[in-house]
Amino acid sequence: MEHAEFNKELLSFLNASPTPWHAVETMKKKLMEAGFRELDEREEWSLDSGQGYFVTRNGTSIVAFRTGSKDVTTSGIRMVGAHTDSPCLKVKPNPDLRSKGYFQLGVEVYGGVLLNPWFDRDLSLAGRVTVLDDSGKVRDTLIDFKKPVAFIPSLAIHLDREANISKTVNPQTELPPVVMQVAEGDKVSFVDLLKQQIADESGLSVSKVLGYELSFYDTADAAFVGLRDEFIASARMDNLLSCYIGLQSLLNTSGDEAALLVCNDHEEVGSVSAEGAQGPFLSAVLDRWCGAAKARAVAHSMMISADNAHGIHPNYLDKHDQNHGPILNQGPVIKINHNQRYATNSRSAGVYRHISDELGLPHQSFVVRSDMACGSTIGPLTAGTLGVTTLDIGVPQFGMHSIRELVGSEDGYTLYRVLTEFMQREQVL
Repeated sequence: MEHAEFNKELLSFLNASPTPWHAVETMKKKLMEAGFRELDEREEWSLDSGQGYFVTRNGTSIVAFRTGSKDVTTSGIRMVGAHTDSPCLKVKPNPDLRSKGYFQLGVEVYGGVLLNPWFDRDLSLAGRVTVLDDSGKVRDTLIDFKKPVAFIPSLAIHLDREANISKTVNPQTELPPVVMQVAEGDKVSFVDLLKQQIADESGLSVSKVLGYELSFYDTADAAFVGLRDEFIASARMDNLLSCYIGLQSLLNTSGDEAALLVCNDHEEVGSVSAEGAQGPFLSAVLDRWCGAAKARAVAHSMMISADNAHGIHPNYLDKHDQNHGPILNQGPVIKINHNQRYATNSRSAGVYRHISDELGLPHQSFVVRSDMACGSTIGPLTAGTLGVTTLDIGVPQFGMHSIRELVGSEDGYTLYRVLTEFMQREQVL
């Protein structure tokens, strides 16, 4: 895949994936187009050599893999991990709010959201709805309003003269978006609006809405930014960018070696769930693939956990260690923390650096300032669960956990090239 095509497809993937459900659906379509077969956890599996497979859980996590042509017991598996979720605002179960003729929806903050950028944006709504259809069957359906349907208006500076000095946000009282105006006595409810949207979008006739998991998102499309298109701006860059890179790497490997991509949900809230990295999903897939040989296969395997890194901000240079400030468009960032907030060790970092150097591609290193707390990701959780040698790496970005984030237009393609080679390399460890 050429650089221009890679970035063009990246923008399409980001625009098509407003929620983890939509991201997984998009990945499933790409995998099936490439000849991968879907597996069902409820059924028996019979895996063929040299074939691609994928399996999903809850519709928000996916494991895709190529079995390769060799015995995984001795050849191992080249694994790449990422996560499908991003910080956002989710609709509460009983969200209806009415005030002065405005109809608003109560929201819950999901993950470590930068709240201020959510004000004054054109917002839409998407996710999964569980319904009872007219035949009496309980079923799930995905929805996406697509057009702007909500807005969180800022308070005018004339009414808050301290707004540019000390702006804090109360998520309970200041974040409910305005979705429409209603006349006094109008009995419209959010559930009514959902039923109509489902009918319009899928033609499904709903007798009852049984539950939903819906997120607001910015309707602005992903776009190139900069006088020379040096950057890409989008929502959910953390961490759909890594999902996309991992997917394209898996699709473009030779298929001779056993390779796997796992994209977990719930990383932004700790990963403790049935489909999270601290849950049993990946381990269960490996059990069914490798059987009694799983421990030996894992001992020959390596995981590259891809999750975006903090690029050094030109306006906040003091927030980085002076020798470890990653620059956008100067290569993916190997993330190191000896207190095990990242799982990188000298061997896993060495493997990546060796492949990258062979390809003539750049790479950088990140260590958090010694007087600041270090974040974490799925790498240590996967390493601790499986016992697999792991590297934490990521594309450097600005505005992490904002409603719109910024990365360099070169770095994603660089990581893709290295991961593709990693996934088809005969000897990793």
